[in-house]
Amino acid sequence: MYKFIASLFSVIFLVCFVVNLVIFHVVQVVARTLFGYQAHKASVDILNFFLLRCFNLLGTRIQFNNNFDLPTDRPLIILANHQNTADIPPLIWYLRKHHLKFVSKKELGKGIPSVSYNLRNGGSALIDRRNPIQAVKEINRHAALLAKNNWSTLIFPEGTRSKNGVPKKFKTRGIKTIIEKVPNVLIVPVTINNSWKFNRWGNFPLPLGIKITFDVHEPVEPADDLSTAFFDAIEKTITDAVVLD
Repeated sequence: MYKFIASLFSVIFLVCFVVNLVIFHVVQVVARTLFGYQAHKASVDILNFFLLRCFNLLGTRIQFNNNFDLPTDRPLIILANHQNTADIPPLIWYLRKHHLKFVSKKELGKGIPSVSYNLRNGGSALIDRRNPIQAVKEINRHAALLAKNNWSTLIFPEGTRSKNGVPKKFKTRGIKTIIEKVPNVLIVPVTINNSWKFNRWGNFPLPLGIKITFDVHEPVEPADDLSTAFFDAIEKTITDAVVLD
């Protein structure tokens, strides 16, 4: 019976989610074309507010814990573990004043209403994992935009989602490149918990009543040497706070 009810609410959720993506795709195009970057960003922020309301239809509760006054006058690198696509809308919404961009795989740059348009036109990096030269050029271009505009970037160092919540080993090459190109960047570790539970039954239905938590850890100034130990310490901060139950 629980799975049947979850299926009904999942259908409602998916319809609302897709409708928002389609509507705001048009809104983004109009906003960017007629009014420029700020209007486009505002449309993305509002989209993610409504996407969070879609998750509320599933009884999903989102708790964002941040005890730090994150600066808005310098770029940030948000480093987080990755468990589900549900990780992204809360980070965009709660960190909206930091102009959050992404380092994402190239494939996401087409075919997804709203999402692909924003990735292509909002200042994010779309990298081809099979083409190291392209990836380096794209990361460098992205870093230049961060430095110029005091934008921030979200990176999931695992490179892919953990479907059971257990963190995968972090990859740090792209992070190191951005730090080297943007010397005034500040690193903000974030631990995400429980969003992996959306994968409990595969892609459908989606479970009801999940509580997702986002814990912002103390920001870290880049070290001079950017050693393996430096990145390992950040990884440990993030992964030690992952709770599996």
